[in-house]
Amino acid sequence: MSPNADLARAFAPTGRLRASINTGNPILAAPDGAGGARGVSVDLARGWAERLGVPLELVVFDTAGKSVDAVTNEQADIGFFAIDPKRGEGIRFTGPYVLIEGCYAVRDGSPLRANEEVDRAGTKVVVGQGSAYDLYLSRELKQATILRAPSSPEVVEFFLAQDADVAAGVKQQLEADAAGRGLRLLPGRFMVIQQAMGCPRSRGDAAAAALRAYVEEMKRTGFVAQALARHGIAGAGVAPATP
Repeated sequence: MSPNADLARAFAPTGRLRASINTGNPILAAPDGAGGARGVSVDLARGWAERLGVPLELVVFDTAGKSVDAVTNEQADIGFFAIDPKRGEGIRFTGPYVLIEGCYAVRDGSPLRANEEVDRAGTKVVVGQGSAYDLYLSRELKQATILRAPSSPEVVEFFLAQDADVAAGVKQQLEADAAGRGLRLLPGRFMVIQQAMGCPRSRGDAAAAALRAYVEEMKRTGFVAQALARHGIAGAGVAPATP
């Protein structure tokens, strides 16, 4: 059997490449209005399916947590996630292809002025359940209380409804959701979110290595930068080469 045939069998045991797509992060993908999705992650999935010579099936979710579960439980063959050690228990990650900033938003009248002031007793921080920044802040915040919105796009609404102190999320989404609502972003960022492709650990070393090489090629050739521009994504940068 040829190497490509071996890879196709490893990645598409059902005969189709099932790509888990999270439309809860607008940097990566968004609903296309027809039940599917569009965005840089969809473009990368399509390119990988073409490389393998198999049809592409999009498995679309509205939260990162659901998307992660689909790949971990082998209901999907590849996915697009922020790299996190907890997720790495069931998923083999490539190097990152896009870097995104995680930021805090507060009310205009909030006394909070810096990221370092957030982790205090009595401070309520809203995150999207199962998101990369939920996992990160659950480890990093020692005194503040974390409240979980059902999904990342619902963070600001949940923050306002719960009368919380801080909303945490992807910078671009927070900026859009906070506009005209008496909110401001704290300067800087609390984390850099490394977005990568991934596959179930069970697919083996050769499959994981091939997917890593594909992502590095797509960065090096300008494919990722062109996809971001094509979909009108600003504020996210192409990740540097991964050794």
